[in-house]
Amino acid sequence: METIGPKTGGPLRSGLPVPGQRRRLALSGVRGRVAKGRDFTRQALQDWGWDATDTAEDALLLVSELLTNASLHAGGCTELALTAGEVLRIEVHDGSTTPPRRHPSPQRGTPGGHGLYIVERLSDHWGTHTHENGKAVWAEIEAARLTSGRPTGR
Repeated sequence: METIGPKTGGPLRSGLPVPGQRRRLALSGVRGRVAKGRDFTRQALQDWGWDATDTAEDALLLVSELLTNASLHAGGCTELALTAGEVLRIEVHDGSTTPPRRHPSPQRGTPGGHGLYIVERLSDHWGTHTHENGKAVWAEIEAARLTSGRPTGR
């Protein structure tokens, strides 16, 4: 796990996130990427004090959907990046430049084809950007939702 400061690149302590704090998890060649990504995200949310709401559970589901989509449709994910600030930004990097497409007509009650609909529904914003090694699919959740949402039933 790597935590990078916004200006210096140095490590940051746990607690409410400093705007721009970024955590990255390399996933190339890793088995169980979805589970590892969820655990990594759960720890970051806990460290940042963003783990006690239903919206935190939504963030974990977003991570699962983005990692699963990259694994199934983009040849696998290479990195998960989380950036904290006024929003929680979740980015999943893969080696494909092909943009994700929503399934034209997913069938109710059957698996598959619902991932991007879930991402759209749970995030405040989402999108993609390409880079020299592929693309990143990202989703954002407003930080206010992570601090003031309904408490989880733990």
